[in-house]
Amino acid sequence: MNSMQGYQQKKYSTATKRYCQTLELKDNPQLIEEYIKRHSEVHHWPEIREGIRSVGILEMEIYQLDTKLFMIVETPLDFQWSRAFGELAALPRQPEWEEYMSLFQEADPKATSDGKWKQMDRIFFLYD
Repeated sequence: MNSMQGYQQKKYSTATKRYCQTLELKDNPQLIEEYIKRHSEVHHWPEIREGIRSVGILEMEIYQLDTKLFMIVETPLDFQWSRAFGELAALPRQPEWEEYMSLFQEADPKATSDGKWKQMDRIFFLYD
């Protein structure tokens, strides 16, 4: 599926909320290609996906346009961002992953995921 066809969304048995974040990649086509590859189903690090789920995240999606990344994080309503990302940062291989990803990102190599990605404010939706 591609952007012109749209992306199917998961349905959950409970109410959810979402967070939206952004991050810039280094302006280097080879690095961008490798960053995309490292997030693919074939080349991902299983411990990272397991860690994301273990802190209560239901879904995480990253979209890319040139050097811009946009992430959507879906969670249960009672999800506590600071607590969960504190736990995530302490999981095995997470610091190694963040340092490795910083090769591709315009970010501090020692920063956690929560320190690299910037929360976005929603400014529009189709009001009820």
